[in-house]
Amino acid sequence: MDIIRVPEQVGAVLRAARLQRGMTQAEVAARLGISVQAMSRLEKHAGRASFDRIHRLCLLLGLEIALQPKGGASVQEPLPTEW
Repeated sequence: MDIIRVPEQVGAVLRAARLQRGMTQAEVAARLGISVQAMSRLEKHAGRASFDRIHRLCLLLGLEIALQPKGGASVQEPLPTEW
C-alpha cells in the first residue's frame, strides 16, 4: 500500500498503477472522457486536480482511497453524519 504524504506523490502512484495495468495515457483519457493532454497534466500535477477526478481515475485503475488517522491513532469521537 502506498501512503501519500504530499500532493506531489499522487501522480507517480497513479502513473505506476496505470503502467502496471498496461494502459496508455490515451486509453485512460478516453475512458475518463478527458484529453490526453489533461491526462498527462493529471499525472504530472495530480495535487492540483479535483478530488472527483482523482477518485474517478482511482476507480478506473482499481485503486482505493483510504483515510485513516495518522500514525495509527484511533479517532476518539465519531464524525457527525451531517455538516
